Amino acid sequence: MTATAQTAPEVRAATRAVYLAFIFAGVAAASWAARIPQVRDALGLSPSRLGLVLLSLAAGSIVSLLLAGQIVSHFGSRRTVGAMGLVLGVAMVGVAIGYQFGVLPVVLSLFVFGFANGAWDVGMNVQGAIVERRLGKAIMPRFHAGFSVGTVAGALVGAAAVALDISVTAHLAVTAVVIAVVVVLSVRAFGPDDHGVPDDDVVPSDPALLTKQSRLSRALTTWREPRTILVGVFVLAFAFTEGAGIDWISVSMIDSHGASAAVGTLAFAVFLAAMTAGRWFGPPLLDRYGRVPVVRVLAAVSLVGLAFYILGPNTPVAFVGALLWGLGASLGFPVGMSAAADDPAHAAARVSVVASIGYCAFLGGPPLIGFLGDHVTVKNALVAVAVLLVVSISLGGAVKPLPGSADAKER
Repeated sequence: MTATAQTAPEVRAATRAVYLAFIFAGVAAASWAARIPQVRDALGLSPSRLGLVLLSLAAGSIVSLLLAGQIVSHFGSRRTVGAMGLVLGVAMVGVAIGYQFGVLPVVLSLFVFGFANGAWDVGMNVQGAIVERRLGKAIMPRFHAGFSVGTVAGALVGAAAVALDISVTAHLAVTAVVIAVVVVLSVRAFGPDDHGVPDDDVVPSDPALLTKQSRLSRALTTWREPRTILVGVFVLAFAFTEGAGIDWISVSMIDSHGASAAVGTLAFAVFLAAMTAGRWFGPPLLDRYGRVPVVRVLAAVSLVGLAFYILGPNTPVAFVGALLWGLGASLGFPVGMSAAADDPAHAAARVSVVASIGYCAFLGGPPLIGFLGDHVTVKNALVAVAVLLVVSISLGGAVKPLPGSADAKER
């Protein structure tokens, strides 16, 4: 059965399942991020060493994303997301226990965490694109709003855990079990993947002739597509903007703005809440004005927010900056995923390539901000984010829908 054979109730069920996949991916990311300051203190890490520890999570994601197109094409989005939910839960338990024994267990666990997250990310975006095509309207940003809802929930629970002096071990271990159970159960409602048939491909009469070599050839061809690469760089810029906020807002609020640990985590939650609002209310703007002008305006909003956050003289101004920063960063990543999946025949491969390029921001971002933070403070190191936002504005045209896609009416 193909995706186009789904009934309306099945599409609604798949939509709910995709929301849950995004929400609990967000819960996982924010639950870990909310406890970074406590893990840092327990391990006695400087900003640069913390950046290197965070690099292990990004490295796992990159390795996974390079393989994710093949994984999702072979196993399907349903099996991929379900399996990775279990693996990520195990990795989170590894972090919860391992940080008490040193840096190495944390680094290894974060690598596995990142690997699971990468394949999970591609799988749920491919399924989200299928649902978006079936519904015939922009909904991908709302799926990513689900991710942001999960991050807000995870951040608030993390703030409460810090305030109540709940241990990192108890907090993360319980969260890991909940995530694994919910994801495994929810993906049962995913619809079948619609791989389609590329117009320029010759499909052999014998499916066995579609060998591993031919699939690899298609994957390598995707890496040579100019639009796909430009969309990937566009996503990289927004991923760096988003990732810098997730990884460093709570730390920089504590270290540079003199906030308490609870207030630092609250600023992190404000950033995430703003991203959630942008993603939830953004689709009507995309439908009305088109992808390109909307993402360019939001990139400018994020630049203003960064200026408030970096140059603000006090904590309230920094909170306003965090809010605008998050709002402006909200739509870049989901719009890039929709652009990568415009052609269903190539959706898995292109989403994998774009996500791989985008996640390079998570690979290089933490150590870059950490290295600069050792010299100019983490807060001032965030100027690097502004540079990439300017790049995203210049590359905004790359996400214009392909001719013949559902959003081809783009202005």
